[in-house]
Amino acid sequence: MASMSLSLSCSILPSPILHTKPKPNTNLTTLVSVSASKTSVSASSTRKPAPAPKPPKVREFPQTLFFENLEKTRIKKKKKMKEETKSGKAWVHSLPEVLSYRIHKRHWSIALELFDMLREQPYYQPREDTYMKLIVLLGKSSQPLRAHELFNSIHEDGCGSTELYTALIAAFCQNNLVDEALSILDEMMNLPSCQPDIFTYSTLIKALVDSLKFEMVELLFDKMAKRSIVPNTYTQNLILSGYGKAGRFDQMEKIVSSMMEGTTCKPDVWTMNTVISVFGDKGQIDIMEKWYDKFCSFGIQPQRSTFNILIAAYGSKRMYDKMSSVMQCMRRVKCPWTTSTYNNVIEAFAAVGDAENMERAFDQMYAEGLKADTKTFCFLINGYANAGIFHKVISSVSLAEKLQIRVNTSFYNAIISACAKDDALTEMERFFKHMKEKECHPDNTTYSVMIEAYRKEGMNDKIHYLEQEKRMMMSDDKKLNETGD
Repeated sequence: MASMSLSLSCSILPSPILHTKPKPNTNLTTLVSVSASKTSVSASSTRKPAPAPKPPKVREFPQTLFFENLEKTRIKKKKKMKEETKSGKAWVHSLPEVLSYRIHKRHWSIALELFDMLREQPYYQPREDTYMKLIVLLGKSSQPLRAHELFNSIHEDGCGSTELYTALIAAFCQNNLVDEALSILDEMMNLPSCQPDIFTYSTLIKALVDSLKFEMVELLFDKMAKRSIVPNTYTQNLILSGYGKAGRFDQMEKIVSSMMEGTTCKPDVWTMNTVISVFGDKGQIDIMEKWYDKFCSFGIQPQRSTFNILIAAYGSKRMYDKMSSVMQCMRRVKCPWTTSTYNNVIEAFAAVGDAENMERAFDQMYAEGLKADTKTFCFLINGYANAGIFHKVISSVSLAEKLQIRVNTSFYNAIISACAKDDALTEMERFFKHMKEKECHPDNTTYSVMIEAYRKEGMNDKIHYLEQEKRMMMSDDKKLNETGD
């Protein structure tokens, strides 16, 4: 392995992982040489004393609900807000505002309850954008069947549009329910006021491409042609990405050539990014560079995302000189390095366990005032694990907690994998428990890593327990998706 070093024109600040926090005003120049609060509702506080008992009827809520300590809600009158907060007064928020807040926080269950309340109020006016936000939320929350149930009430409220149907199709597609999405498309075709458009078809095409169902993609193109719907550049980029992932490079290159020669779907920077990322991910650097030059000669200017793709590709092949050259090029064209840029550099060094250069890259990122994210710490943890420096894995986790880095399943998978590599099974089990407490659901990677760690130690009883837990989890997820409970 070639030796690797990272030199900067001025001194490197000590790593915050190990030492004190560096001063934010430290200036570092180009990387020049690389040779290797809880919310509670008190609706009753706004109601008048109830008269004599009456037969049950629809609950009525005033247009405002009282909330205590709504989590850092932005209020225009900040001065008044501070005064009333000090005096202990409750804040007043409208029911639509609270609904919007819950949607923003992705609390889909509470959002649906609030929406049901809202629909029962005498002042309720149906809004298409509210339905849109809820359907999108449910799709992202793995609740496509609840999204379909909600969609049924759209007609009751007199709403309905191509955009709402497309959002529902997207909810099904995001959860790999392509057949259900296609049935919604058939339904749309029978509704004169809700005919599918290019965005509807593109949503379906993306799902089919991700599933590598190219025959069905061709059928959709035929339907589009019959309706005189012309594919746009975005649609073609989706096809390109699919062909690339499937290794159908000849077909991918054929589409790009036709786009360059045609007049309706000219390639753009996303076409460039799609093509070079496909070959970069495959490690075919020569072909990646050939297409990069071809796109540039076609008049397409690379963007920050393009440079980041090149850095990641060179880093994965340990071509550190070229990785450094791209970073210098970004400086020359005044394209600032971002967290993603540094993540690619850190990942490159982490993959080979080069903790020293990984830390130097992190130091410079930190000194430039860029905020680390979840990926940054995943790479740091992987790098220290590959270098066999387990105590720095633990210090990285502590630093992530101190910086309030958002944790997810990938974050805990990195920690659990690091523990398994160091045979630190007690720590592995501790983080597995903590993962569940943080509501980061274990996935196949989590269970596979832990089962393999136990197998090395001959802990068959624990393997049996994990396998049972995994089956129960998959079964519960399936029931939850089917019943919405």
